[in-house]
Amino acid sequence: MSIKNDRPLTNLNRREKVKQSQQTEYQLIIIGGGITGAGIALDATLRGIKTLLVEKGDFASGTSSKSTKLIHGGLRYLKQFELGLVRESGLERAVAHNNIPHLVHPEQMLLPIVKKGTFGKFSASLAISVYDMLASVKGKDRKQVLSKTDVLEKEPILNPSLLKSGIAYSEYRTDDARLTIELMKAAQREGAEIFNYMQVEEFMYEDNRVAGVRCKDLIQDQELDFRAAQVVSAAGPWVDALREKNKSKQGKSLRLTKGVHIVVPRAKLPVSSAVYFDAFDGRMLFAIPRGKVTYIGTSDTEYNEDLDRVLCTRADAEYIIRAVNHMFEMPDLTLGDVESSWAGLRPLIHEDGKSPSELSRKDEIFISDTQLISIAGGKLTGFRKMAKRIVDLLLKKHPSFPQKECGTEDYNIQQASFSTYASYRRYRKEIEEKYADRKLSQYAAWYLVTTYGRPASMIIELALTYDLPIEQALLKAEIDYCIKYESAYRPEDYFIRRSGRLYFDSLSLKDTMELIVTTFADHYEWSKEESRSYLAKSRELLEDATVLK
Repeated sequence: MSIKNDRPLTNLNRREKVKQSQQTEYQLIIIGGGITGAGIALDATLRGIKTLLVEKGDFASGTSSKSTKLIHGGLRYLKQFELGLVRESGLERAVAHNNIPHLVHPEQMLLPIVKKGTFGKFSASLAISVYDMLASVKGKDRKQVLSKTDVLEKEPILNPSLLKSGIAYSEYRTDDARLTIELMKAAQREGAEIFNYMQVEEFMYEDNRVAGVRCKDLIQDQELDFRAAQVVSAAGPWVDALREKNKSKQGKSLRLTKGVHIVVPRAKLPVSSAVYFDAFDGRMLFAIPRGKVTYIGTSDTEYNEDLDRVLCTRADAEYIIRAVNHMFEMPDLTLGDVESSWAGLRPLIHEDGKSPSELSRKDEIFISDTQLISIAGGKLTGFRKMAKRIVDLLLKKHPSFPQKECGTEDYNIQQASFSTYASYRRYRKEIEEKYADRKLSQYAAWYLVTTYGRPASMIIELALTYDLPIEQALLKAEIDYCIKYESAYRPEDYFIRRSGRLYFDSLSLKDTMELIVTTFADHYEWSKEESRSYLAKSRELLEDATVLK
């Protein structure tokens, strides 16, 4: 397929876009390029609000690429009586699935009921019945109560000495960073202007109101001023830092907790469905199959260190491995089985006397005396509703803004989107069959269509024009696509957030890192010194994700 879009999300024409943006009087500036900022940008733009979004790093480079990658209602929040949050999240799962089917996949979850576990059979059955009711789950997707024998037929590697019974229920799995990127592309396509590597240095004021931002363009190395009637901060873990810059940090504040995931070969933990299981200490973890690997997490610990370099430590991984070895009866996992890991921060709202796992996942909106609006907290699943709340608020505060209803509930996020999940699966099969004689593996077809949707065929066709082995040709074509249509500027933008290779196919990076850097260098005309610097940084990031310290 070809992409017909006169407003692609790219840095190849950055100088021209920056110049035009400086001359534009925006109605809304959004600070933060995670899932929340992306959702606000799309909602606002669809309602006709002239919108600019700036992100100090790459899109989704904070929390929005480091979650458990589930679009789920949050079963455990029922225990905290967060019924409103569970209902909203549960209903939003289907909306996200319908709006971008190739990125939001139905996932059957298995909850083993174990001796002295978090849930008993009755309490779990009741909780999931309430869960299904709140989320309006129907038909075959509703919960099934399973006997011990049934559970072991589904997942024979579960420890039978712990197991009593189980419950199967439905959730959705996604790629959080890819979802964020697709939202950014949609907002840009609809008329927003969006920049990564644009760092807010300070706020600008008129009549004691925030009237814009002064930014440092980290790509062009220059200071830029942008003006708007309203500024919204959706900066995740950095929300409080911006409130301090605005001299408005008072009352409630953020409490950051670290969540860690490890990735092991699928053969080492061969679960056939996602398992939500008890650890040995009262916490619960997910084990989720994805392609060639299974990833497991998450931990939930206080974090007060460097926000820009959050790592999984040896102790973090040992905790997860111990939990897996407790629940599953198979050759024990060891640290040597860990192919990669990631650690992300949850910007939760502080509540005195509560542990990290007890804190609410509800979002919170702060409005300063100078009318800076900040939003923090919330869950990945709730991004669309969080955006709607913010934009609805903007319309009340600014009667001059176009007074339109939210248009994101039935919106196709990707251009030429699949109409149904079944059509996505048919397309994936077509790609497998069409290019089988060109040595395209079944895994490559699955990976490309699941990652990029219909543009997978464009990437493959481009790859076939290169005089390279198929794996290298696909890699080069994939990077070309990400640079031209997804604003990838640094190598890690591609191998972490556009493709997920660092986490889910890290072994493929060891021999291809030089090709990745060279492809970027060719597009952006880097000097040999710049290329060496980016290669060193890329190898450092690979080590951070694959070597536990």
